[in-house]
Amino acid sequence: MSRQRGPAEILLVEDNPGDVRLAIEAFGEGSAAGKVRVARDGEEALAVLRRQDPHSKAPRPDLIVLDLNLPKKDGRELLGEIKQDVSLRRIPVVILTTSNAEQDILNTYDLHANCYIIKPVALDRFISAIKAIESFWLTLVALPPQE
Repeated sequence: MSRQRGPAEILLVEDNPGDVRLAIEAFGEGSAAGKVRVARDGEEALAVLRRQDPHSKAPRPDLIVLDLNLPKKDGRELLGEIKQDVSLRRIPVVILTTSNAEQDILNTYDLHANCYIIKPVALDRFISAIKAIESFWLTLVALPPQE
């Protein structure tokens, strides 16, 4: 099923500037992604999601792409808060992280992550991973309506 509402809003929660730049470029090459908003740590991401100052006009994202190892509030803690919040829990969360630790994979699925992708080190594979996220989550999947 294709999207009915136009381009998607993506919240990228990532503290690595190089990965942020590459992800924005890769999402920008596709037609499904509208705006990629970046939060550099878990606290900022939660402020965006809860529309707290200075993010009071931030649109609700259709998809969250979340790194686990973040400053201030790590991705595991953020994921738990997102999935416990009735107003946020339906937003799909894609974990994109360098951790291949079995415990991280198990814990994030226990916290109701929608999928877990180990961040590729090679540039071309990283871009391919972002394009696959976009292709699957923003063109194939029927996303819940925004509230």
